[in-house]
Formats: sequence, C-alpha cells, structure tokens
Amino acid sequence: MTKKKNETFEWIKSITGALVIVLIIRSFFFTPIVVDGESMNPTLQDKDRMVVTKIGEPKRFDIVVFHAPDGRDYIKRVVGLPGDKVEYKNDVLYINGKAYSEPYLEKYKHSLNGGTLTDSFTLKETAVGSDIVPKDSFFVMGDNRRHSTDSRHIGAIPKEKVIGTTNVVFFPIKEIKIVNN
Repeated sequence: MTKKKNETFEWIKSITGALVIVLIIRSFFFTPIVVDGESMNPTLQDKDRMVVTKIGEPKRFDIVVFHAPDGRDYIKRVVGLPGDKVEYKNDVLYINGKAYSEPYLEKYKHSLNGGTLTDSFTLKETAVGSDIVPKDSFFVMGDNRRHSTDSRHIGAIPKEKVIGTTNVVFFPIKEIKIVNN
C-alpha cells in the first residue's frame, strides 16, 4: 500500500511541476492568440491561430497584440515608434519625412484597380492628436486599411498595453507560416 501511495505522490508531483512550467512559459514568454476579424487581411485571416512572443521590444512593422481601450485584444502592425512623425500622402507612408515601402500591402493594393488603400492623413488629424507618436507609445495600423480600427481611431498604444509580437501562424495546419515584415 505504501508503494502505491508513493507512486501516486510522484505522479502528482510530476503533473504539478509540468503545470507550473506551462504556467510560467505562458505568463512570461509565449501565449497563443486567435485572429478575430479581417483587419489584418491579406497578411492574416480571421480565425488564424498564432504564437505571441512576450520577449523583446516591438520594432517598426512588427505585428503586435495589445489590450485595446474597449477591453478586447487587437492585433495590428507597428507603423510609428515613440517620437516618430507619421503621415500618409497619396497611399505612401512617410515617417519623419522619409517614404517607406510596405511590401506586405502590395498584393492588396493591386486588387484595388487604381483606388487607394490608405487615405491621406497626418498624426494630428488622427485620434493621436499630436504631431509625433507620444513617448512610450506606438502608432499601429491594420493591413486592411479600409476596414481596421487602429491608432487612427483609438490613438497611440502605450507600451504597457502591448502583450507581445507575433509572426508565427500555427493553425490551420495547411496555412502554417512565418509572417515576414
């Protein structure tokens, strides 16, 4: 009987240890997320399942997951970093006066038959309301610019609201990929 109790106790210890390790990894390093909606089309699809990395600072054009003001988690692309002056003119992104190409949008732009994907704006004309991205914040946009609630509407995203970055789609299985910036 004692041998059976010891074996049961060892199993309980092993399972508890494994659960603690999973909890630590999920809390501090990686977590899964499900894309909800079409705001990141064509890069990401509704219901794609991704891995969010909680390690490191987001860089320009990284895809991030963050807690939005409405209480939900959003997934968008970092366009502006703290201190950047961001504007769009004639469907071209300008950061601090320099034009940037956005290769991840080319497929979508070609399907518009000459229309523009992103309307012209300056930061001051958006919900950010200032000429530059505030300190410790990011300006984010969905790749589906015509149908995305992003920093143009909800303002700059404070760093402390960012959960992490993501670029690995692991489900559906036939769509497994690493998303390039």
